[in-house]
Amino acid sequence: MRFGWFDFGEPLWLLALVVLALWLWWRRRRTPVAILFSRVDVLANGPSTGRWTARVLHAARVLAIASTIVALARPRAGARVEQVSGDGISIILAIDLSSSMLAEDFQPQNRLEVAKDRVKQFISGRVVDQVGLVAFSGEALTQVPLTIDYPVLMAAVDNLQPGQLEDGTAIGTAIATSVNRLRGASGRSKVLILLTDGVNNRGTIDPRTAAQSAAAMGVRIYTIGVGTEGMAPVPVGRGVFGLRYEMRPVELDEPLLEYIATTSGGRYFRARDGQALQRIYQQIDQLERSPIRAKRFVRYRELFRWPLTIALLALLLEIGLVATRGPLP
Repeated sequence: MRFGWFDFGEPLWLLALVVLALWLWWRRRRTPVAILFSRVDVLANGPSTGRWTARVLHAARVLAIASTIVALARPRAGARVEQVSGDGISIILAIDLSSSMLAEDFQPQNRLEVAKDRVKQFISGRVVDQVGLVAFSGEALTQVPLTIDYPVLMAAVDNLQPGQLEDGTAIGTAIATSVNRLRGASGRSKVLILLTDGVNNRGTIDPRTAAQSAAAMGVRIYTIGVGTEGMAPVPVGRGVFGLRYEMRPVELDEPLLEYIATTSGGRYFRARDGQALQRIYQQIDQLERSPIRAKRFVRYRELFRWPLTIALLALLLEIGLVATRGPLP
């Protein structure tokens, strides 16, 4: 039950207001059989003495009951699904969570932490773009489907950590999972941004075949190869004081990433540091946009405190009047 900008969570309680209204109507129509006075001097002072007190007492009691009923009906604002339209892009962010993403060649943080920071900056610049999140390593898993609920996306990015999935790098599986999420997206511009620092070594889907399928479905893939050239400190196990690092050669299949991007009509970028990664996302931000329609979920804001406060104030007024101006025996 919605009334403009607010509605009620328990609208059946509002039926009690009908009962209250019928009781007030009956009370006004009935004729009293006698006039009662607690003291003779009250009668001598005339019928107007205490009349306003009785009326205020009655009004306070009715107001307290009515406000309590409204509070029990749980008035609330928000919590609705809005149709949002505008010029935007449907984007899936596929982020590599393999253990090599902990390599510390993006000082002062490792590759994954820097990538997460840049991804959140990219998300914060969206307005009507539908954005989803896929995490992959030896397997791929959708963390957030396409949405414009950007705070949820931010929280999901913060929670990304290596070890959540089987280790390895399944690029083909990541592409297939992401394209499947983009299949029913509105608008012409459908983009997959795939960030990885490794070589495809897991999964049953060939990355080249997955890229061709993405191109056939109108999905452009922008691949980002992360990591420095040469040697980098890579975690190789755990020691007494945490992760143990060794200098290992950086392995990145750039020809594969270039093929994936070129086949689907996208571009390949190489990010050797955090600043380069930020510039890449800024370039992607300039992509061609097309009209899209999306749904935005607005959370409820409970409003029961207002009528409940009114009910308590009315009750205190009644108690105060009874204590100071109530009838004496």
